[in-house]
Amino acid sequence: MNQGAVQAFLNTRHFNRFHAVLLLWGLFTISFEGYDLVVYGSVVPVLSKEWGLSPVQAGVIGSYGLFGMLFGSILLSALADRFGRKPLIVASIVLFSVATTLSGFAQEPTLFSWCRFLAGIGFGGALPAVISLLTEYMPQKNKNRSITLALCGNQIGGILAPLVAVVCLPNIGWRPVLWFAFIPLVIVPFMLKALPESPQFLLRRGRREELEKVLRKIDESYSHESLPDVGGQTVKEEKVPFIGLFQNGLAVTTILFCLIYFMGLLMIYGLNTWLPKLMEAAGYPLVSSLVFAIFLNGGALIGTLIIGGMADRMASSKPLIATLYIVGAVCLSLMGMKSNTFWLYALIAVAGVCTMGTQSLLNAFVSQYYPAHVRSTGIGLANGVGRLGGMVGPTLGGVLLGMKAPIFICFVAFALPGVIASLAVLCVRKKKRDIAVAGQEVETLFT
Repeated sequence: MNQGAVQAFLNTRHFNRFHAVLLLWGLFTISFEGYDLVVYGSVVPVLSKEWGLSPVQAGVIGSYGLFGMLFGSILLSALADRFGRKPLIVASIVLFSVATTLSGFAQEPTLFSWCRFLAGIGFGGALPAVISLLTEYMPQKNKNRSITLALCGNQIGGILAPLVAVVCLPNIGWRPVLWFAFIPLVIVPFMLKALPESPQFLLRRGRREELEKVLRKIDESYSHESLPDVGGQTVKEEKVPFIGLFQNGLAVTTILFCLIYFMGLLMIYGLNTWLPKLMEAAGYPLVSSLVFAIFLNGGALIGTLIIGGMADRMASSKPLIATLYIVGAVCLSLMGMKSNTFWLYALIAVAGVCTMGTQSLLNAFVSQYYPAHVRSTGIGLANGVGRLGGMVGPTLGGVLLGMKAPIFICFVAFALPGVIASLAVLCVRKKKRDIAVAGQEVETLFT
């Protein structure tokens, strides 16, 4: 039994109950991560008035969570490659749920900011581990669709946060909107029992009996003898996983991925934090502005399902990702111009697809680009550097609003990074062979 043979077996299975349950756990995790992540944007107009925050101060507080994500994405993702995906996913959920719930009890900005920072560490740890687990277990023909579907949780959370805010803010205030984050803590014990560990991690750690038990859940006909010896090369596992991201021709691509994530997350978090405020500044009432946020995430949710299916039918999703970034930049620029309500809602929905939807597809692309032994680390590093862009986005929006910049300029500032991201995607070189790919060479033995 080797990594190539195991991955070939997993790649050629039919999507079944095991995969559906795993996908639902991934969707659950990302949904509540998405809720906790964007909930600040839903309560920031009320917080600004209650605590007397300037736009710049509010933007800085929004960046605390993203600063935590920087640490979580880089450090916890490396721990996931070393100690397993499952414990890191569970620990991340507990951390961001507890921290967000506690932020609802804060009486002043400092404590609130630290809670956002701690929650951010949890946000950063969960995403790379979930993506890696899905990449390793999902059948090859369903990988992009499954990963993007799980990452639709970001949009589900992004829709849920303003919906809860619309219900709570006029009646019982902003604190219950944050207390809602307690729900995942009730579900965690069930996750501990149901969630499988990474197959490649189990194999590297010599836990073959546990791995074979999981493989039989996927296919009852599995037997050790049915796995051919692919004969792929043995991958040296670095004690410091980050080193592997700059070896074997991966260095330039790793840097490009970091740039793409920086630009993409600048757009996403800038919009999620400031879209309600920008629309309010443009003359729309607060409730309508929150509805715009719902359309932004709703468009991303529907569009992500479509583009995930498109990517599974393409030889490479790279041209699709580059095109979507350009379309998103155009839509964001047009959003800064006066238009009728229907046209504005359409632009917001398409912008959601081309920013958040594209980010989900990018995560699927990157997860399949890196070999298994540095997969979480690679996704984590790119997401971690991307969080710097995510920190710049809310702060940039706050600075522009503080300067009373025209709304059009504000939207153009969030559109330009899309152009840069598109160009960087086109510069990514073709993926080299790795053990996972070598495993696919024997797919015909299973079909």
